[in-house]
Amino acid sequence: MATSVRAVFARGTNFRPLKRLFTTGIYSRATANFRLEPYELTHESIFTEEHAELRTSLNKLIEKEINPFVDEWENAKGFPAHELFKKLGSAGFFGVNKPTKYGGLGLDYSFSVAMAEELGSIKCGGVPMAIGVQADMATPALIRFGSEELKQQFLVPTIAGDYVACLGVSEPGAGSDVASIKTIAVKKGDDYVINGSKLWITSGLQADWICLLANTSEGPPHKNKSLICVPLNLPGVQRARKISKLGMHSSDTAELFFEDVQVPQSYRIGQEGMGFSYQMMQFVEERVFAGASVLLCMERLINDTATYCRERKAFGKSILDNQCVHFRLAELQTEVELLRSLIYRTTDLYMKGKDVNKLASMLKLKAGRLAREVPDSCLQFWGGMGFTSEVEVSRAYRDNRLLSIGGGADEVMLSIICKYMGTFPRDQTLF
Repeated sequence: MATSVRAVFARGTNFRPLKRLFTTGIYSRATANFRLEPYELTHESIFTEEHAELRTSLNKLIEKEINPFVDEWENAKGFPAHELFKKLGSAGFFGVNKPTKYGGLGLDYSFSVAMAEELGSIKCGGVPMAIGVQADMATPALIRFGSEELKQQFLVPTIAGDYVACLGVSEPGAGSDVASIKTIAVKKGDDYVINGSKLWITSGLQADWICLLANTSEGPPHKNKSLICVPLNLPGVQRARKISKLGMHSSDTAELFFEDVQVPQSYRIGQEGMGFSYQMMQFVEERVFAGASVLLCMERLINDTATYCRERKAFGKSILDNQCVHFRLAELQTEVELLRSLIYRTTDLYMKGKDVNKLASMLKLKAGRLAREVPDSCLQFWGGMGFTSEVEVSRAYRDNRLLSIGGGADEVMLSIICKYMGTFPRDQTLF
């Protein structure tokens, strides 16, 4: 797998044309009723045949190595991250837009968005979320601002899939309010001594290292924080508990404690005191990734619901023949397409170096709300079957609820948007 994907991109332009109705070949025939004319990924302005080839390769891996085991992982409340991530890393999927000198493919950011969208082919939310943390949430600051030593020690094995990474921002008393974190890293000689705790840490039970946000001085809350690479096998690190959740069952979520954990100051990413700014930059890519990763899930729910309602009879006719049903599905599909357009526009502007914080907040807000609305509406049409654990719509109903909370709650997204609009109260502090 690794050889074929990397060889494809090494050849440059020798790619086969891909014709599809939707953005994944696996569902193209089933969803023909939603796109009446042939659709190709390359019709989109930000995508080329290279993007289509990447997505085809990823989809093959998903269908072979992930989807057959999703039910098992959901029941076990976890998946084997090291085993799966090594396969993804060997195939190049953790280094899509990372420099080739560190084992990446050296492609531009649009390829990461294409990958994020294709991850929606996975039939649960927990695994794509963990992959997203590894690929686009724990490492952007390390790539941009980390020393060569740090990149060799942490980035290279993470891209290769040898290390599992996690991101440590949220705490028991500080979620979306990042400035209020209490974890501290105090200088002692050439080291930092870290004390504090982190909560809601995706892959926290299996991760080898954490990109940790901590207070490194007594200054203003937006200028006293630093990002630090912390190995999780050090003395003083305690993986306190595995958190039981409403959804995202296949992804382990942990609470971590740090008691006098000692790391070299050289493990700090970039300048001291710039951690808050670096993390805000990482949030932009996290929010674009989150929005893109739910597109195919929502389309699949709409299609599966249409298929079920077409076959299901009630009061002498197909449920789908009721105007309220097929009209509602049409409305939902329209909303998904609008979200996709906003994601692609944000991606295009981001690659041009523009400030997309407002657009990223808008798409994250819209994605979170739509990702709840689609399974809620579809589940209703499934009737009693939708309330069971035997269909994907009920899993999506649970999993997708997180999108309006994690990575910045809806209310924070609205506040950011208001700030850019000039309507946020001047006597209040957002960050």
